[in-house]
Amino acid sequence: MVNKDLLVTRLDKLKGYVDFLESAKTHGQARFVQDPYIYGASERFLQLAVECVSDISNHIISDMRYRKPESNRDIFNVLHENGAIPFDLMERLSDMASFRNILVHDYIKLDRVIVFDVIKNHLDDFRTFARIMFRAAT
Repeated sequence: MVNKDLLVTRLDKLKGYVDFLESAKTHGQARFVQDPYIYGASERFLQLAVECVSDISNHIISDMRYRKPESNRDIFNVLHENGAIPFDLMERLSDMASFRNILVHDYIKLDRVIVFDVIKNHLDDFRTFARIMFRAAT
């Protein structure tokens, strides 16, 4: 059985990260790329949002006794294999897990235009994930 309190706490954190990112994208791409406070905070909150989704997923995988994922990308394959998330969301969240690695490890080569694009076009993936996980736990 999934720990509902743990899940709700993490979903609340995820909502806060996504809300911040939603406000960051309103500055527009040019300002985002140039302002170290906006892009720095946004990169960090994007990283935290992905980590939050991974953490929630790992708890569900463990609680439901699904197979152990082989990688961060595989976390979402496991959820999909067990009918927890649809295929298209699995693909996008797997890509997001890979992008998190770029945020953390390849920060010197990080293209801020791409970060802005991810924030501009993929925040709904976090919201969709949160809705699915909340419904599954209640």
